[in-house]
Amino acid sequence: MSIRNFFKNRATNAAAESFNAKIKSFRNALRGVRDVEFFLIRLYN
Repeated sequence: MSIRNFFKNRATNAAAESFNAKIKSFRNALRGVRDVEFFLIRLYN
């Protein structure tokens, strides 16, 4: 079904997969951090 969907509508789940990869990367960067609030501030800037 999903293969047909791609050829009919050119719809993929690439955006969702990219978002999941960013979350995974963020979780790996957070590993070992004690002050989460400071880490989030640094990440935001």
